[in-house]
Amino acid sequence: MARSTRGEDARRRQELAEAAQRSEAAAAQTLINEFIAATAERGLQPEPLKAVLMDGSRVKSDQVGWYLNKARTMAITPEGRFVQLLTTGGRLSRFTGVKLSPSQPPLVIGRGGRDGETGDLKDFLARALDDYDR
Repeated sequence: MARSTRGEDARRRQELAEAAQRSEAAAAQTLINEFIAATAERGLQPEPLKAVLMDGSRVKSDQVGWYLNKARTMAITPEGRFVQLLTTGGRLSRFTGVKLSPSQPPLVIGRGGRDGETGDLKDFLARALDDYDR
């Protein structure tokens, strides 16, 4: 009986974690929607987004939008999608480009990371608005 209890507990923890992630993504999406509205209000046009391959080279992508960070590894598309621009790709990607898929937006960028660019999504969005408004 102890085994089934542990399994049920693990399953419940997983369900709670997934629910928390969905809730966080919904709150983040609200901030992103406000960002999109602000870009439209200010007449800020999206630019073609370049992806970063694991070897550090930049390649064209199938997306346009606004970069969120200095490293240009995250962006928001005009449809309000959060896109990670760090991706895999082979040598052919330099010629063909890459296709990017949106991911669930976090409320905290770089959570647990040690590469320096961490903080609240709200702050990243505000900085992006200021940078593109110049």
